[in-house]
Amino acid sequence: MNDDEPTILLTNDDGIDSVGLRAIYHSLSRVGDVTTVAPAEDQSAVGRALSHEVDVREHEMGYVVDGTPADCVVAGLEALVPETDLVVAGCNRGANLGAYVLGRSGTVSAAVEATFFDVPAIAVSMYIPVREDAAFADIEADADSYAEAARATAYLADHSLGAGVFEQCDYLNVNAPVAEWGPAPLEVTKPSRLYEMDAVRNGDAVTLHDRIWERMADGDIPDPEGTDRRAVVDGNVSVSPLTAPHTTEHHESLDALAETYDPESGP
Repeated sequence: MNDDEPTILLTNDDGIDSVGLRAIYHSLSRVGDVTTVAPAEDQSAVGRALSHEVDVREHEMGYVVDGTPADCVVAGLEALVPETDLVVAGCNRGANLGAYVLGRSGTVSAAVEATFFDVPAIAVSMYIPVREDAAFADIEADADSYAEAARATAYLADHSLGAGVFEQCDYLNVNAPVAEWGPAPLEVTKPSRLYEMDAVRNGDAVTLHDRIWERMADGDIPDPEGTDRRAVVDGNVSVSPLTAPHTTEHHESLDALAETYDPESGP
């Protein structure tokens, strides 16, 4: 390996056998020294769930872990690939778009976990234009479909560290369209705030429904220019620079409440 090449820890939430993981592995191998530390099974939408102990086995691309994406990052950075320069999570089969999705996604959560070790990270996903009632587990996407996601990820992994990108953000959330849509330029975005979850009660059950996927499949979305969802629907690769700590620096109203609180008073 060239001394100038980054050491990259690659993980995902779709599992070690996913097509998207291997597509990203091959693209990253051209720009860095890549070690995969990925879950043994599909861990989609587990967020930052963490285990106390996980079994680890060697794999031709690195290691396979009986755990979550966050487990993979902690185990990888602390015990398996401690000299990591960059964590990449993906490529996820299905987009991770919109502010409300960030905390649910195992892919994005792996990137967030890395930032608490002060290791920059890239989460990458591929948008597949399907409606919500079509389970992603039933959707087939071959390696060629991930070409735009793989190309953009390799470019960012190769250039973002040296360009100082992570001096202004903690991680990048990347979403690419399927390659069949044609060449996709990079567009810097912010997560859309549009939220279209609803719930309907049917007897003893409640059905939760995210209507945005139907609107995206129809190309009918109200998201403004500059948002991640709009960029992908328009055929671009969305790159959102994000920070991980969920804090606010100063909150005057809450400060005032804290000052007037009497711990000896009743409820």
